[in-house]
Amino acid sequence: MSGNDLAVMAAELMQSRQTILPKRLVAPGPQGEHLRAILDAAASAPDHGQLLPWRFIAVPQEARAPLAQVFGDALLERDAYATPEQVAQAQEKAYRSPLLLLVVVDGERGDPEIDLYERMVSTGCAVQNMLLMATALGYGSALTSGKALKSAGFRTLFGLADGEHALCFISVGTVLSRKSRRQRPAAADYVSTLDVKGL
Repeated sequence: MSGNDLAVMAAELMQSRQTILPKRLVAPGPQGEHLRAILDAAASAPDHGQLLPWRFIAVPQEARAPLAQVFGDALLERDAYATPEQVAQAQEKAYRSPLLLLVVVDGERGDPEIDLYERMVSTGCAVQNMLLMATALGYGSALTSGKALKSAGFRTLFGLADGEHALCFISVGTVLSRKSRRQRPAAADYVSTLDVKGL
């Protein structure tokens, strides 16, 4: 296979990736070789200093109820007047998608000269690799976050150290339904050229 063929395949894979809301991701989720392939994809991310500044925490089905409790408690901490329906809605999010992974960034591991922003970039690359592998294997995926990830109860549940940051969740599963692909921006929308003529 030529380099051009690989480039075409890579472009098709990247363009086919889209966010599928976790409520539209159902069983079966990736298991066995598929799960290993998705997790192993993260290891190819750029990692200055080989810090391994990120890790992933899988949330199995038996841990969804404690996570739901944390989601509900976090909402009530932010809004003491939240209705029971709103609390239930917050809790229900813990049960979506068969594969749920918390993305954690370590801001202190290894060389202190490598700042948090660079660690975040490495983490983002690892996550994108995983999303692309999930897409290649036929699964849907999504990234989700929220204010609950910063709550004390959430940090305690996941055993996060002081220098660690809960970045987002990765959800992966079989696509129940999907929306039409959105229009991607063109390179001209986000690329400019440094102009030094006036310096």
